[in-house]
Amino acid sequence: MEPMFAIISDVHSNLEALKVVLDDIEKRRIETVYCLGDIIGYGPEPAACLDLVAQRTKVTMCGNHDHAVFYEPANFNVSAERAAFWTRSVLENEEDETKRNDRWRFLGSLTPRHEINGFLFVHGSPRKPINEYLFPDDIYTNPHKVLSNFERMEQLTCFCGHTHVPGVFVDDPYFEPPDELGESNRYAIGDEKVIINVGSVGQPRDRDPRSAYVVVHEDEVEFVRLEYDIEATARKIREQEQLDDFLAARLYEGK
Repeated sequence: MEPMFAIISDVHSNLEALKVVLDDIEKRRIETVYCLGDIIGYGPEPAACLDLVAQRTKVTMCGNHDHAVFYEPANFNVSAERAAFWTRSVLENEEDETKRNDRWRFLGSLTPRHEINGFLFVHGSPRKPINEYLFPDDIYTNPHKVLSNFERMEQLTCFCGHTHVPGVFVDDPYFEPPDELGESNRYAIGDEKVIINVGSVGQPRDRDPRSAYVVVHEDEVEFVRLEYDIEATARKIREQEQLDDFLAARLYEGK
């Protein structure tokens, strides 16, 4: 494992946000990047986002939206389902046969989980890696779900996305958001089991519209937030009739 690496998740076809995050990773001279899935869905530029993630990441997990576009959307709301079918049409209508085949091949190769050096990478949760949500409120409303996930972990540290809400679950259970970590926005990895949500690059939902990702140092996880051109992405969403305007409006509020 690299002494320092980055983890991104939930890009959701938001090219403006993805480029800002990847530029920041490059400025930090971080060579290894992992992606926890949901490269596509919701947003306006799925093809370009797939290309960038394929080029820049070492391993990419399969998210529920990636799975929905490659197979079929299941248990999606109307706007998510419409976006999935629109995304599929964009990829299918690519005129360059090589690009079209490469993108579908990449989507089909995504793995539900990846384990290395005591770290587990998933999109959703340790026990249901593609589609189970671990919400911060679960520590109060469904602590059994949280504890069950810790029981399923053989590793000390799991990184996930899916809820678009960054923070750290410990097995009390307790959830610690990044703003409780002090000015450094860093969490020290110790000898206890933790599940760390890295947040969302392209569609944050913690009331902070800035892109989110994490940098993993040797024994610390740094939560990073970055401004990007929300208006540019929102405008591109509104220009597509098959993408709901709600998907643009929510970007401004981070929800």
